[in-house]
Amino acid sequence: MTEIRRVGVVGAGTMGNGIAHVFARSGFPVVLAEVEQPALDRGLSTIEKNLAREVAKGKLTQGDADASRTRISGTLDRKELADCDLVVEAATERFAIKQALFQELDGLLGAEAILASNTSSISITRLAATTKRPDRVIGMHFFNPVPASALVEIVVGPRTAGRAREAARAWVAGLGKTEVVVRDSPGFATSRLGVLLGLEAIRMLQEGVADAASIDRAMELGYRHPMGPLRSTDLVGLDVRLAIAEHLHRELGERFEPPRLLRDKVARGELGRKTGQGFFTWEAS
Repeated sequence: MTEIRRVGVVGAGTMGNGIAHVFARSGFPVVLAEVEQPALDRGLSTIEKNLAREVAKGKLTQGDADASRTRISGTLDRKELADCDLVVEAATERFAIKQALFQELDGLLGAEAILASNTSSISITRLAATTKRPDRVIGMHFFNPVPASALVEIVVGPRTAGRAREAARAWVAGLGKTEVVVRDSPGFATSRLGVLLGLEAIRMLQEGVADAASIDRAMELGYRHPMGPLRSTDLVGLDVRLAIAEHLHRELGERFEPPRLLRDKVARGELGRKTGQGFFTWEAS
């Protein structure tokens, strides 16, 4: 169960290309699937840039970077995922989209293959129930930026088999990362805590308590957070954070109600680093 011959990743966006990157870097052949060629091209280009950055920083040799890139193949045809032993879904954080993907992948994959979702808030139990393999459905929540982040949150539903959980733990270790295993519940552990802190920071900015840099610096220096909650929101994407907050608001109540400032910024297209403007201004990378 723990042996992977081939990994599939669905979605070549920020998280998907990062997940493909780390599996390929660890020696696994990877199929990266997208629905449109421009999105796939952007994902593969980002992997190239990030591998080159790792070489420049001395974290990877040029030979290892070249080998990693050759292990990744891109496709617009999800049928090419059929012989994968593990498929990680990294699509938009909307249940209907993930549900449709899980049902399609369930029909494509072999009986022993494991389906994982990179979701940061959507119920693994609900996703598993849309398939005929609920014992082989699990959450593998990676963090941005995936190549540099040390953590993967493994989320188990009530029907997730113990062997699937242990396989996921072994794969995470093989990627050189550390896992935390949590029970399926709204927001899991990381999103529930991280989003709550981020929303309160946005409310403080909205109320004029302090500017964005000061709020972040207070958490970085006062509580030893490596990154403040507003800069973290910029990296995640304000639209992504809003979608998660809306989901948690429905599930857990008023403390997760999105602030007006967050809604306004998303409406204006100020989505964080990916658009160059969020709570901070970002230069193109």
